[in-house]
Amino acid sequence: MFTDRTALITGAGSGMGRSHAQVFAARGARVIVHDVNADAVRETVDSIAREGGLAVAMVADIRDLPAFRAALADAVGRAGDVDVLVNNAGVGGRRLSIEEIGEDEWDAFMQVHVRGAFFAAQAVLPGMKAKRRGRIVNISSQWGVAGSANASHYAGAKAALIGYTKGWAKELAPWNITVNAVAPGFILTPMTAANSGEPEKMKKRIASIPLGRHGEPLDISYAVCWLASDEASFVTGHVLNSSGGEVI
Repeated sequence: MFTDRTALITGAGSGMGRSHAQVFAARGARVIVHDVNADAVRETVDSIAREGGLAVAMVADIRDLPAFRAALADAVGRAGDVDVLVNNAGVGGRRLSIEEIGEDEWDAFMQVHVRGAFFAAQAVLPGMKAKRRGRIVNISSQWGVAGSANASHYAGAKAALIGYTKGWAKELAPWNITVNAVAPGFILTPMTAANSGEPEKMKKRIASIPLGRHGEPLDISYAVCWLASDEASFVTGHVLNSSGGEVI
Protein backbone atom coordinates (compact mmCIF):
# COMPACT_ATOMS: atom_id res chain seq x y z
CA MET A 1 0.00 0.00 0.00
CA PHE A 2 2.85 2.40 0.85
CA THR A 3 5.69 0.93 -1.19
CA ASP A 4 8.27 3.61 -2.08
CA ARG A 5 6.59 6.07 0.30
CA THR A 6 8.16 7.70 3.35
CA ALA A 7 6.00 8.38 6.40
CA LEU A 8 7.00 10.69 9.25
CA ILE A 9 5.21 9.86 12.49
CA THR A 10 5.77 12.42 15.24
CA GLY A 11 5.61 11.19 18.81
CA ALA A 12 6.16 7.59 17.67
CA GLY A 13 8.13 6.41 20.68
CA SER A 14 5.14 4.81 22.40
CA GLY A 15 1.38 4.45 22.45
CA MET A 16 -0.59 5.32 19.34
CA GLY A 17 2.44 6.78 17.60
CA ARG A 18 4.36 3.53 17.88
CA SER A 19 1.33 1.65 16.58
CA HIS A 20 1.04 4.02 13.60
CA ALA A 21 4.72 3.55 12.78
CA GLN A 22 4.47 -0.23 12.96
CA VAL A 23 1.38 -0.41 10.76
CA PHE A 24 2.82 1.92 8.11
CA ALA A 25 6.02 -0.13 8.05
CA ALA A 26 4.05 -3.38 7.78
CA ARG A 27 2.31 -1.90 4.74
CA GLY A 28 5.54 -1.09 2.96
CA ALA A 29 6.45 2.46 4.03
CA ARG A 30 9.86 3.70 5.03
CA VAL A 31 9.07 5.18 8.43
CA ILE A 32 10.76 8.11 10.14
CA VAL A 33 10.22 7.44 13.83
CA HIS A 34 10.26 10.74 15.72
CA ASP A 35 10.16 11.31 19.44
CA VAL A 36 11.92 13.35 22.09
CA ASN A 37 12.86 10.14 23.96
CA ALA A 38 15.83 8.44 22.30
CA ASP A 39 15.31 5.10 24.06
CA ALA A 40 11.66 5.00 23.02
CA VAL A 41 12.59 5.79 19.42
CA ARG A 42 15.09 2.95 19.38
CA GLU A 43 12.49 0.54 20.77
CA THR A 44 10.04 1.46 18.00
CA VAL A 45 12.71 1.24 15.29
CA ASP A 46 13.86 -2.14 16.59
CA SER A 47 10.28 -3.47 16.72
CA ILE A 48 9.85 -2.53 13.06
CA ALA A 49 13.19 -4.06 12.07
CA ARG A 50 12.27 -7.35 13.75
CA GLU A 51 9.26 -7.58 11.45
CA GLY A 52 11.34 -6.85 8.35
CA GLY A 53 10.27 -3.22 8.01
CA LEU A 54 12.31 -0.12 7.26
CA ALA A 55 12.59 2.66 9.83
CA VAL A 56 15.02 5.43 10.71
CA ALA A 57 15.33 7.20 14.04
CA MET A 58 14.68 10.91 14.51
CA VAL A 59 15.25 12.24 18.01
CA ALA A 60 14.27 15.86 18.63
CA ASP A 61 12.09 18.02 20.84
CA ILE A 62 9.29 19.24 18.59
CA ARG A 63 9.24 22.47 20.59
CA ASP A 64 12.84 23.22 19.54
CA LEU A 65 12.43 24.21 15.89
CA PRO A 66 16.11 24.40 14.89
CA ALA A 67 16.77 20.98 16.43
CA PHE A 68 13.62 19.50 14.89
CA ARG A 69 14.45 20.82 11.43
CA ALA A 70 18.05 19.59 11.63
CA ALA A 71 16.98 16.13 12.76
CA LEU A 72 14.35 15.96 10.01
CA ALA A 73 16.88 16.94 7.33
CA ASP A 74 19.13 14.12 8.51
CA ALA A 75 16.26 11.62 8.53
CA VAL A 76 15.10 12.67 5.06
CA GLY A 77 18.64 12.14 3.83
CA ARG A 78 18.36 8.52 4.94
CA ALA A 79 14.71 7.80 4.13
CA GLY A 80 13.74 10.21 1.35
CA ASP A 81 11.33 13.13 1.20
CA VAL A 82 8.23 12.73 3.33
CA ASP A 83 5.12 11.55 1.49
CA VAL A 84 2.95 11.11 4.59
CA LEU A 85 3.01 13.20 7.76
CA VAL A 86 1.13 12.01 10.82
CA ASN A 87 0.99 14.80 13.39
CA ASN A 88 0.71 12.56 16.42
CA ALA A 89 3.04 14.15 19.00
CA GLY A 90 1.18 15.17 22.11
CA VAL A 91 1.28 15.52 25.87
CA GLY A 92 -1.17 14.53 28.57
CA GLY A 93 -1.97 16.12 31.87
CA ARG A 94 -4.33 16.54 34.77
CA ARG A 95 -7.95 17.52 34.45
CA LEU A 96 -8.07 21.15 35.60
CA SER A 97 -10.71 23.84 35.77
CA ILE A 98 -10.21 27.05 33.81
CA GLU A 99 -9.04 28.81 36.97
CA GLU A 100 -6.51 26.07 37.78
CA ILE A 101 -4.71 26.03 34.42
CA GLY A 102 -1.38 27.81 34.75
CA GLU A 103 0.80 29.32 32.06
CA ASP A 104 3.24 26.39 32.03
CA GLU A 105 0.48 23.82 31.55
CA TRP A 106 -1.26 25.89 28.88
CA ASP A 107 2.03 26.49 27.06
CA ALA A 108 2.95 22.79 27.11
CA PHE A 109 -0.26 21.82 25.30
CA MET A 110 -0.06 24.60 22.77
CA GLN A 111 3.64 24.21 22.01
CA VAL A 112 3.46 20.48 21.32
CA HIS A 113 -0.01 19.96 19.83
CA VAL A 114 -0.52 23.25 18.02
CA ARG A 115 2.87 24.83 17.33
CA GLY A 116 4.61 21.50 16.80
CA ALA A 117 2.06 20.24 14.29
CA PHE A 118 2.15 23.49 12.33
CA PHE A 119 5.90 23.59 11.90
CA ALA A 120 6.15 19.86 11.19
CA ALA A 121 3.76 20.39 8.29
CA GLN A 122 5.64 23.45 7.14
CA ALA A 123 8.88 21.46 7.09
CA VAL A 124 7.60 18.66 4.85
CA LEU A 125 5.53 20.73 2.42
CA PRO A 126 8.34 21.69 -0.02
CA GLY A 127 8.98 18.01 -0.79
CA MET A 128 5.28 17.23 -1.14
CA LYS A 129 4.68 20.20 -3.40
CA ALA A 130 7.64 19.24 -5.60
CA LYS A 131 6.11 15.78 -6.07
CA ARG A 132 2.59 17.21 -6.33
CA ARG A 133 1.45 14.53 -3.94
CA GLY A 134 1.17 14.21 -0.19
CA ARG A 135 -0.90 13.15 2.78
CA ILE A 136 -1.18 14.86 6.15
CA VAL A 137 -3.16 13.27 8.97
CA ASN A 138 -3.60 15.24 12.17
CA ILE A 139 -4.40 13.39 15.38
CA SER A 140 -7.07 15.42 17.11
CA SER A 141 -9.45 14.07 19.78
CA GLN A 142 -13.15 13.61 20.40
CA TRP A 143 -12.76 16.46 22.90
CA GLY A 144 -11.46 18.65 20.10
CA VAL A 145 -14.81 17.99 18.42
CA ALA A 146 -17.14 18.10 21.43
CA GLY A 147 -15.18 19.95 24.12
CA SER A 148 -14.64 18.75 27.65
CA ALA A 149 -15.18 20.29 31.07
CA ASN A 150 -12.03 20.66 33.15
CA ALA A 151 -9.75 20.09 30.17
CA SER A 152 -10.16 23.21 28.06
CA HIS A 153 -6.40 23.51 27.43
CA TYR A 154 -6.38 20.01 25.91
CA ALA A 155 -9.69 20.41 24.06
CA GLY A 156 -8.61 23.78 22.69
CA ALA A 157 -5.30 22.42 21.42
CA LYS A 158 -7.00 19.49 19.73
CA ALA A 159 -9.67 21.76 18.24
CA ALA A 160 -6.89 23.83 16.68
CA LEU A 161 -5.76 20.73 14.78
CA ILE A 162 -9.23 20.47 13.27
CA GLY A 163 -8.95 24.09 12.15
CA TYR A 164 -5.59 23.29 10.57
CA THR A 165 -7.11 20.28 8.83
CA LYS A 166 -9.86 22.23 7.13
CA GLY A 167 -7.73 25.26 6.25
CA TRP A 168 -4.77 23.26 4.96
CA ALA A 169 -7.06 20.99 2.95
CA LYS A 170 -8.32 23.98 0.97
CA GLU A 171 -4.90 25.58 0.60
CA LEU A 172 -3.00 22.44 -0.44
CA ALA A 173 -5.54 20.80 -2.75
CA PRO A 174 -3.95 22.33 -5.91
CA TRP A 175 -0.83 20.24 -5.19
CA ASN A 176 -2.82 17.03 -4.70
CA ILE A 177 -2.00 17.10 -0.99
CA THR A 178 -4.86 15.87 1.16
CA VAL A 179 -5.25 16.81 4.81
CA ASN A 180 -7.50 14.94 7.19
CA ALA A 181 -7.80 14.30 10.90
CA VAL A 182 -8.67 11.42 13.18
CA ALA A 183 -10.45 12.23 16.44
CA PRO A 184 -9.85 9.31 18.81
CA GLY A 185 -12.04 8.58 21.78
CA PHE A 186 -10.84 6.65 24.82
CA ILE A 187 -7.83 4.71 23.53
CA LEU A 188 -5.94 2.66 26.10
CA THR A 189 -2.28 3.68 25.94
CA PRO A 190 0.33 4.06 28.70
CA MET A 191 -0.47 7.79 28.86
CA THR A 192 -4.26 7.37 29.10
CA ALA A 193 -3.93 4.49 31.55
CA ALA A 194 -1.83 6.67 33.85
CA ASN A 195 -4.52 9.38 33.77
CA SER A 196 -7.57 7.12 34.08
CA GLY A 197 -7.42 6.52 37.81
CA GLU A 198 -8.86 3.61 39.75
CA PRO A 199 -10.59 0.55 38.18
CA GLU A 200 -14.08 1.75 39.08
CA LYS A 201 -13.46 5.01 37.27
CA MET A 202 -12.25 3.03 34.25
CA LYS A 203 -15.42 0.91 34.27
CA LYS A 204 -17.61 4.01 34.39
CA ARG A 205 -15.67 5.50 31.49
CA ILE A 206 -16.12 2.39 29.36
CA ALA A 207 -19.82 2.26 30.23
CA SER A 208 -20.24 5.63 28.49
CA ILE A 209 -19.03 4.18 25.17
CA PRO A 210 -21.87 2.70 23.07
CA LEU A 211 -19.64 -0.04 21.64
CA GLY A 212 -18.89 -1.13 25.19
CA ARG A 213 -15.10 -1.10 25.13
CA HIS A 214 -12.13 1.20 25.11
CA GLY A 215 -10.27 1.62 21.85
CA GLU A 216 -6.91 0.09 21.03
CA PRO A 217 -4.07 1.95 19.29
CA LEU A 218 -4.59 -0.23 16.22
CA ASP A 219 -8.15 1.08 15.89
CA ILE A 220 -6.68 4.51 15.25
CA SER A 221 -3.72 3.31 13.20
CA TYR A 222 -6.02 1.62 10.69
CA ALA A 223 -8.03 4.83 10.30
CA VAL A 224 -4.86 6.88 9.84
CA CYS A 225 -3.49 4.49 7.24
CA TRP A 226 -6.70 4.57 5.25
CA LEU A 227 -6.73 8.37 5.15
CA ALA A 228 -3.08 8.32 4.03
CA SER A 229 -3.69 5.72 1.33
CA ASP A 230 -4.63 6.07 -2.32
CA GLU A 231 -8.04 4.64 -1.40
CA ALA A 232 -8.81 7.99 0.26
CA SER A 233 -7.44 10.15 -2.55
CA PHE A 234 -10.75 12.06 -2.90
CA VAL A 235 -11.12 12.67 0.84
CA THR A 236 -9.75 15.91 2.26
CA GLY A 237 -10.71 18.24 5.10
CA HIS A 238 -12.47 15.37 6.87
CA VAL A 239 -12.46 14.62 10.60
CA LEU A 240 -12.88 10.88 11.17
CA ASN A 241 -14.42 10.37 14.60
CA SER A 242 -13.14 7.10 16.06
CA SER A 243 -14.69 7.03 19.51
CA GLY A 244 -16.84 3.90 19.65
CA GLY A 245 -19.91 6.12 19.38
CA GLU A 246 -19.15 8.16 22.51
CA VAL A 247 -19.17 11.36 20.45
CA ILE A 248 -21.41 11.40 17.39
